[in-house]
Amino acid sequence: MDLLNDEFPFAKTALSGKHALIFGASKGIGAATAKMMAMAGADVTLCARNEDSLVKIVSQINEFATGKISHAVIDLEDLDAIDGLIENLLQNKPPVHILINNSGGPPGGPLLDNSVVDFDAPFTRHLHAAHKITKLLVPQMEASGYGRIIQIISTSVREPIPNLGLSNTLRGAMASWAKSLSRELPPCITINNVLPGFTDTERLGSLANSINQKTGKSLDEIHEGWMGQVPIERLVDPMETASAITYLALPAAGAIRGVSLAVDGGRLRSI
Repeated sequence: MDLLNDEFPFAKTALSGKHALIFGASKGIGAATAKMMAMAGADVTLCARNEDSLVKIVSQINEFATGKISHAVIDLEDLDAIDGLIENLLQNKPPVHILINNSGGPPGGPLLDNSVVDFDAPFTRHLHAAHKITKLLVPQMEASGYGRIIQIISTSVREPIPNLGLSNTLRGAMASWAKSLSRELPPCITINNVLPGFTDTERLGSLANSINQKTGKSLDEIHEGWMGQVPIERLVDPMETASAITYLALPAAGAIRGVSLAVDGGRLRSI
């Protein structure tokens, strides 16, 4: 499967004239989304903490992009730095039409193992940062007549995942926040969530290693256990998830608002 070449699912001008701001864009689903939107013709600003990784991804995208590709280093736990980033974007870049709220998940473990303080950093870089960025960008989106806000969260919104107590709590809060905003935002701005399942990313590899250390199960056993829950019998390719995210960013998706879309190979048992 090559979704950037032979099987690219969108017109290569589908997002021409649109500017996408993507957080957590240095790897995984965030990087895949940056590539997919660039291939669809968007200007893309990639944001993450690791500049070396950002530079590498930007270099890859520039090999095929038709829009302007740039990057900015940001730690989403530094809420004051967000003000400077958004101010710079509003003054020196095209209007932001597409916002992708995405950040690395908190460490795994039972919820009762967490202290109250453990909630601070994850909630800051996810919920608090997303809320602040959204508030700063909504007036500009409304003025331009176009806005798409998309959160990359987790299937735990619908079915909490064992041994990810803090993450489950956080993801549920993000989904409820987005659903509430879907009733408040101007008509030209949509907000939706994408819920990745078992996806072939570094994050999933880290989770497998954590389970291995806690349970003694081999990585093969862990992988087989996961695949036994997924009707497609494989990990989801990040580019498949990026395709769903990109669709929600299109003009054609203007009537999709306040949904949480699972891209999980059919793993969820709930409706």
